[in-house]
Amino acid sequence: MPEWGYSITDLDPTTTAKASGRELRISPKAAREICATIKGMMLEEAKEFLRQVIAKKKAVPYRRYKKKLPHRRGLRGAGRYPVKAAKKILEVLESAEANADYKGLDLERLKIIHSAAYPGAKIKRYMPRAFGRVSPRFETLCHVEIVLEQVKEGS
Repeated sequence: MPEWGYSITDLDPTTTAKASGRELRISPKAAREICATIKGMMLEEAKEFLRQVIAKKKAVPYRRYKKKLPHRRGLRGAGRYPVKAAKKILEVLESAEANADYKGLDLERLKIIHSAAYPGAKIKRYMPRAFGRVSPRFETLCHVEIVLEQVKEGS
């Protein structure tokens, strides 16, 4: 059994719930941009945003991986509709929500305080070419972490 942890530490277990997706077959670049966008959102707001991305109604703003990307309506810059990554991150978000519900936290007051995606292992494959040569066809897997925190009544 592999031993892995979260990149955020010193969490109060009574007010936080966390979930992670390991070795997901999604683009680490798209996952990074989605996680940067939903961080700081309330739970329901983030779930609705991801559903709209899946339906291609709202674009995810790309801030780092944006060379030659077109601008999108509703954004002040480059963006895309990463549907596959949004589906997987929505699953991880719903898993964190289920963990919070199991802990007895108030689902209406949950806020995403940590959302991170980073590259995982590589699936290495090779495609045969002409004259006995070969071309690599690698696929990078992705890890996603989400931490929810119950915010206080006044904030």
